[in-house]
Amino acid sequence: MGKEFSHIDKSGQPGMVDVSKKKESFRLAKARALVFLGEEILSALENEELQMPKGPVFQTALIAGVMGAKQTGNLIPLCHPIGMDNCKFDIRVLDTAHVQIDCTASVYAKTGVEMEALTGASVAALTIYDMCKAMSHDIIIKEIKLMKKRGGKKDFLRDA
Repeated sequence: MGKEFSHIDKSGQPGMVDVSKKKESFRLAKARALVFLGEEILSALENEELQMPKGPVFQTALIAGVMGAKQTGNLIPLCHPIGMDNCKFDIRVLDTAHVQIDCTASVYAKTGVEMEALTGASVAALTIYDMCKAMSHDIIIKEIKLMKKRGGKKDFLRDA
């Protein structure tokens, strides 16, 4: 097989990856979430910001996404808690029914920030769902995926 699960030891027990001997380096990851909102919700769009009873949707999702990314080590049991150096979001309407959320996280550390970027995109998508569900429960978080990873053993880049 060649590859092994990094968080399971030889006896089959879960555990954190030992990064104590790794050198610090620049790490970057970008994750993307795609959310189907539907035309009804997106028709409420004004100046690229949905105003709902709970507040401005995209701005709130951005803040929630950053907060979620910062909590990744507390949410994912075997994920190392790291102090991110940066976490940015790009939330855009793709068409009459979909919103795309990109979360890019970076750090100078011994371990990567893929989980932080994925968590940030996920929490932002869930926040959009929460803020818009009063208009419709047909909202679908279609996918959450890693788009790019730089640093560590190998880089990764997804085409689309």
